[in-house]
Amino acid sequence: MPPKLVPEDLAAYWTGRPATTIRRWAAEGRLTRHHNPQRRNGVLYDLAELPEARRDEDTLALIEPGPTPPVIDVAPLLAA
Repeated sequence: MPPKLVPEDLAAYWTGRPATTIRRWAAEGRLTRHHNPQRRNGVLYDLAELPEARRDEDTLALIEPGPTPPVIDVAPLLAA
């Protein structure tokens, strides 16, 4: 199944965090950047890697932002 990719603004809404946090998580290796030259900034994020924020069912107001994701393990890629 292909990943469900979303732009930065939707990733920020999904996690309940600012867009700067999404970019920092990607720089720290917590999220994978997927490049799409057809988009303005060309970066998309995999929804499966993004922690979901808790929101009110009726108003969708933010209750609690999603937790910080762990650093993606790159050791198997470097072992080859």
